[in-house]
Amino acid sequence: MTIHILPDQLASQIAAGEVVERPSSVVKELVENAIDAGATTINVDIRDGGRKSIQVADNGQGILATDIEVAFHRHATSKLQTVEDLNAIRTLGFRGEALAAIAAVSQVTLISRAQGETAGTRLTLAGGVKVARETAGAPQGTVISVDNLFYNVPARLKFLKSDNTEKRLIDEFVTRYALAYPDVRFRLTHNGRITFQSGGNGSLLDVLVAIYGPDVARQLLEIDDASVEVEGDRPPARSRSPLSISGFVGTPAVHWSNRGHIVLFVNGRWIKDNQLTYAVIQAYHTLLPTGRYPLAILFLALPPEQVDVNVHPAKTEVRFRGDKAPFGEVQRVVRQTLVADSPIRHMSAWQLGSQLEAMTPGWEGNLDSRAFTRPDEGGQAEMDLAWPEEEFIEAAEGQMPLRVGGDKLPIMRVVGQVGAAYIITEGPEGLFLIDQQAAHERVLYEQYQNSWQAGAVPTQTLAAGTAVTLSPIQAEWLTQQLPVLAGIGFQVEPFGPQTFMIRTVPALTADRDAAHLLLAMVTGIARKPPPADALSERLIQLVCETTATRAGESLSMAQMTQLIHQLEQCHDPLTTSQGRPTFIYLSVAQLAREFGRI
Repeated sequence: MTIHILPDQLASQIAAGEVVERPSSVVKELVENAIDAGATTINVDIRDGGRKSIQVADNGQGILATDIEVAFHRHATSKLQTVEDLNAIRTLGFRGEALAAIAAVSQVTLISRAQGETAGTRLTLAGGVKVARETAGAPQGTVISVDNLFYNVPARLKFLKSDNTEKRLIDEFVTRYALAYPDVRFRLTHNGRITFQSGGNGSLLDVLVAIYGPDVARQLLEIDDASVEVEGDRPPARSRSPLSISGFVGTPAVHWSNRGHIVLFVNGRWIKDNQLTYAVIQAYHTLLPTGRYPLAILFLALPPEQVDVNVHPAKTEVRFRGDKAPFGEVQRVVRQTLVADSPIRHMSAWQLGSQLEAMTPGWEGNLDSRAFTRPDEGGQAEMDLAWPEEEFIEAAEGQMPLRVGGDKLPIMRVVGQVGAAYIITEGPEGLFLIDQQAAHERVLYEQYQNSWQAGAVPTQTLAAGTAVTLSPIQAEWLTQQLPVLAGIGFQVEPFGPQTFMIRTVPALTADRDAAHLLLAMVTGIARKPPPADALSERLIQLVCETTATRAGESLSMAQMTQLIHQLEQCHDPLTTSQGRPTFIYLSVAQLAREFGRI
């Protein structure tokens, strides 16, 4: 085999694999170009998850007619002139590879008019080869349409995920850059339907509400531009460089099952950095449950010469030229914010509701103020443990607690409660510790399941309804699942962009906050999406998990006895629907060993 030079078209397709991995990569490169061009409005239109079409339109400076064809050549850029410029990158793009890579694996149509030109230019390419060029009427700015992505690279097309997965990745990218550039108006549509839009008024809090919804936004703590100095790497003596850290972090009550909600920006560029992510996680040490991760949006600003962004063609990885200096500062600033606690947590529900209603763009009508009331973290509704049988009345009046169990559970006698979380009972051969939350969850689950399977879920109509606002991704999912929710007792209807009104809830949840319950279901499904045929059952599980009594609620002797009695009547009283045990057993022999008797 002889060594030969690859044809330009094949070389371009190979190089495109480093830049264009999937539809979201195309959106990323085009949006970054629009931001570099000074656009204040960016519209992104997606068809079939990006497979069929991706269009990005902006009102930026546009491309000169003489430069339009040159822009699609490899390593063609207006952002670098000399080698020295590479040491202090101030733009999002600079490598001059994006347009050439995109054109090599798709069919591209570009229409652009630069400032000062009387007409625009339309250029059409297929597989990186020019097909047509003509003059066209156009406003100032650029519109790029990318059709039939990977049509000439079937191996890459085959490995794309489902349309919903590709759409979610695009949503994540657009919303991240909406956070980084709140003064830019973003609009994202999928198959002609608007799924996200930001106001472009410069308010980061507005964007946070549009992305995460008011329930999460009200639990964010602001980091107000913490400025420090870090060591650089200029010999012979290391200099000090300014570092600014700002953004928002969630309270410990806001947590997720993965690190995907820790979003980092360096000089306006979204980056992936394991060390900085770990710094944020460490700042929450002892504040979050095991296996849970916080929500954080952090903006780091430091001199461009202290950051090397030329690490990977995707430009999502950077290297800091100092000795890991930002790591400790990020951890310290986030921890200080959490410890100090922002005043936002102490605002009244009325103030918070008014602010969020005023700041959220596109809402229609007057929303129910209860939708903006943060659930009381200090108390819960009392457990509904009725005493229908005559023999329990004596126990309720303070008589000797009755023995329960005997069929599916061991015979036991209630002794008391420890830590306002576990019920202590005595059996013939030892001690039982019953997790009151797990036990109540199992009881609710079987009651709910039985009524659902019988097609007769008891419901409770809300007198005024309760409004809840979701993120764009959550709202789209919920819109598709409204019939499923109706089947399990929730009547929910659209009430403006990303906003829904809850009209009816299952009777067993009537004493719980309806908005909080709906959010718990939506976020629970997002953490671990079930198969389509198991969606109703998973939603029922989430309802029961959220409705069940929590650790920290003191129960009377009568309530504890009745809870165990109801658990005994369950088909499977030993575990929750998720497989967590409802009780543990400590034998007399085991206790004797612990006390050194044997």
